[in-house]
Amino acid sequence: MLDVLRRIVQEVSTARDLDEALRIIVNRVREALGVDVCSVYQALPDQSRLVLKASVGLNPQAVGKVSLAFGEGLVGLVAQRAEPINLERAPEHPGFRLLPETDEEDYQAFLGVPIIHQRRLLGVLVVQNRAAQRFNEDHLSLLVTLAAQLAGAISHAEAAGQFAEVEAAPQSGIDLRMEGVAGAPGVAVGSAAVVFPAARLDSVPDRVSTLPEVEIQMFRDAVVQVQEELMEIKRRMTDVLPAEERALFDAYVMMLNSETLVEATIERIRAGNWAPGALRETIHENARVFEQMEDPYLRERASDLRDLGERILARLQSSQERRTGWPQRTILVGEEISATQLAEVPREALVGVVSATGTGSSHVAILARAMGIPTVMGVTDLPVERMEGREVIVDGYQGRIYLQPSERVREEYLRLYEEEQRLGAELREHAAEPAVTPDGERIPVLVNGGLIADLKPSYIEGADGVGLYRTEIPFMIRERFPAEEEQFELYRQVLEAFAPRPVTLRTLDVGGDKPLPYFRFEEDNPFLGWRGIRITLDHPEIFLTQIRAMLRASEGLDNLQILLPMVTSTGEVEESCRLIEQAWQELSDEGCRLVYPRVGVMVEVPAAVYLTPALARRVDFISVGTNDLIQYLLAVDRNNAHVADLYDSLHPAVLQALVQIVDGARHGGKPVSVCGEMAAIPEAAILLLGMGYDSLSVSVAALPRIKQVIRGMPMEECRALAREVLGLESSDEIRARLRQALIDHDLGGLIRPGLH
Repeated sequence: MLDVLRRIVQEVSTARDLDEALRIIVNRVREALGVDVCSVYQALPDQSRLVLKASVGLNPQAVGKVSLAFGEGLVGLVAQRAEPINLERAPEHPGFRLLPETDEEDYQAFLGVPIIHQRRLLGVLVVQNRAAQRFNEDHLSLLVTLAAQLAGAISHAEAAGQFAEVEAAPQSGIDLRMEGVAGAPGVAVGSAAVVFPAARLDSVPDRVSTLPEVEIQMFRDAVVQVQEELMEIKRRMTDVLPAEERALFDAYVMMLNSETLVEATIERIRAGNWAPGALRETIHENARVFEQMEDPYLRERASDLRDLGERILARLQSSQERRTGWPQRTILVGEEISATQLAEVPREALVGVVSATGTGSSHVAILARAMGIPTVMGVTDLPVERMEGREVIVDGYQGRIYLQPSERVREEYLRLYEEEQRLGAELREHAAEPAVTPDGERIPVLVNGGLIADLKPSYIEGADGVGLYRTEIPFMIRERFPAEEEQFELYRQVLEAFAPRPVTLRTLDVGGDKPLPYFRFEEDNPFLGWRGIRITLDHPEIFLTQIRAMLRASEGLDNLQILLPMVTSTGEVEESCRLIEQAWQELSDEGCRLVYPRVGVMVEVPAAVYLTPALARRVDFISVGTNDLIQYLLAVDRNNAHVADLYDSLHPAVLQALVQIVDGARHGGKPVSVCGEMAAIPEAAILLLGMGYDSLSVSVAALPRIKQVIRGMPMEECRALAREVLGLESSDEIRARLRQALIDHDLGGLIRPGLH
């Protein structure tokens, strides 16, 4: 059964469009189960109807014509209930409805299972037999498992089919809408520029080859280099592997010499695709042939072919120059976009970001929000490899994109963009004014940063300091650990730009979704693994170098604050403080005249919530990192689009933890702030102030909005609201109550808008 499942899923995943995918399904399922009929009914988008899209056994003339409402007939009943129906004598069931045009009157046995992808019903998979005999458990198990496995492939094929319409009519407005997850608010209209990771064949986009003969020579050179590499591996294995095993490398070299690989790729380059895109298509085509073979040994050769393709791709990438040309209005598109790729695009050209993976809480989405770049994450069926140069609309409010938009949709989004710009300009006019509530309480509002672009005078104006500076970004965009002098120069720029206002530099916080390209390590669960303070305490040479650079940068300015991330115990704080003391003493002995910095800890794991009083007694301030705290409290991977809807900053459990942190900080006699993304949400900001948080630190883009919210909301009402909503048991109720409070104070326009 597992072999049947694997082969069907593999074959469907390579289908060019939905019709081909469904034809494969009905043919292969009928063969595998030995049934008389196999059919697939597709659920029509935005309609509660099903249409017969593919069948083997029913009248072929009925395909595409017969349709049923949800709840109508047995197929409609499966869709309505979203569960399997298995009947020995289908015509005797009260829900049975005969469809004469399908010629199904001779079939007695019926088994239908729903095909569901991310809670959306895609269709119903049906098998039927003439004999009145109930399908057995093996049939049922296979069909249920197959439907679950195929749902993603069918959804992807459906999107591919829609995209094919876009490609077939490039001048017309198709309005192909694709749903994802809101990453950073705002709207943008621009041209897609695709980025992809090194040596990952599936992510390579199509691009026009401007110098085909040059590309062909580069490809030939790459093939020769891989052949030489394989023969060298074979030579090294002489004393390790027997001759018959080493012969496999000869087979690989023969594959690299074959016309089906080399000549086919060259033909595609001459037809207009660049070398990596042509190679991708050739490898996919040949791998598909191997995957459909009966012999298990030959089927396994498909993975060998893919490996050879990625080896060639790696050589091609090393010989090609780094991309330098970007569209005037760049929408950065990728399977998975890294902070490094984000930083490569000139800031004046970047207007939007679209990623096939990740969520609104992913690290790259947080960076995009800090930069004020509209972003949509988790567009799972995005045809990344075919997006280069296409017009895209990004709706970062609702988490959706439009490909090849009509004039009507484009105009509507341009109107919304202009409204955004007007509101932003109005807010920026008052950005330099202090955030004082109507009843006279001044609230410090600081900014989060990590990019040199954050140091522009227009950004600095109006901030009461830096509540979180992510020092890992300079580490992530280099190919080695930055030296002490490099770090000193960067930190000095930041401290000078904001002096005398406080600047909180967080020590290196890598791991999880922030890997370093030159310091890689594999973990099954990186978010619960070696990251943050755990890495730097295990490598005191890295920690001390960074602390020395920070302390040197603060000389004569005296506005440095040091923040320790991912703390889970008092021992980690004590060890970190000992190393900070050591670095301070070393520099003092070297003649530096330093004021000892204030040291704080981030509360971002549940353990730290319960330890807040003890932590507060050992440091100077507490800062809450809500991004990770929410993830750990709710057991929701913030990079996983499948569970993105469960990541909720206003979840009652999150609010209870935030109250406990405030109480713990007060018990320890220390100030407490929020530097996570939650502080940038107007509804959450008034709640945090009502809970007793002393200050908020938000992205540069959110600063004017949050200051305006504070100016319009009396502190006494914030406190009353906090008392009220802490008694509510649902985040929907909490959110509705907070939004209503903003509307009551004429602040409704600051709630992130959407296009309805």
